[in-house]
Amino acid sequence: MAAQTVSIVVRGRIGPDLVAALDGFAVDADGPGMTRIVGPVPDQAKLFGLLSMFESLHIEVVSVNPVVQS
Repeated sequence: MAAQTVSIVVRGRIGPDLVAALDGFAVDADGPGMTRIVGPVPDQAKLFGLLSMFESLHIEVVSVNPVVQS
């Protein structure tokens, strides 16, 4: 996996402590009851680490998509 920007949508709102831990990522409300997290993922290990963190915090991941840079 080459470095890319990804958009991760999770169910619910995330607290300020988690937002602070996601340094380098943009975190915004995305529709009713959803949060969109967008940022750089340099490799597959970083992506899996993020997903594992959400799982351990019982945060439901709705989608993970690459962001097409123009």
